[in-house]
Amino acid sequence: MKEYRNPLPTVDIIIELKGGIVLIERKNPPYGWAIPGGFVDYGESLEEAAVREALEETSLSVRLKTQLHAYSDPGRDPRFHTVSVVFVAEADGVPEAKDDAKNIGAFTEETLPGNLAFDHGKILSDYFRWKKEGWKAFEG
Repeated sequence: MKEYRNPLPTVDIIIELKGGIVLIERKNPPYGWAIPGGFVDYGESLEEAAVREALEETSLSVRLKTQLHAYSDPGRDPRFHTVSVVFVAEADGVPEAKDDAKNIGAFTEETLPGNLAFDHGKILSDYFRWKKEGWKAFEG
């Protein structure tokens, strides 16, 4: 019998605060700074997963604003083939590192840490371009 291997669905949430966007420093491999996010649970919508993961990792209750883009490069996560749907959200309050986050911070485009995990450098580049250019940033 053939074994099926399918990509795993994940979500990432770019959380906008007054001081920048929230990134977590991962306490588990792959190490580095990352956009909060994680795996979609069975029976859960992408939107529900995004709100849950944001709360679990940052202690922030987010308001989803839009779905930004989907990222599916098979090499984006060194552990598994994942497909991530990225949301942009907003929140108020002070983020706290929770769950698998060992540190947390708010960053601007100019202050992003250099050691970003996964393909989050590309995602954040797309996000900041989208903030400047709107949806035409994804054309072509």
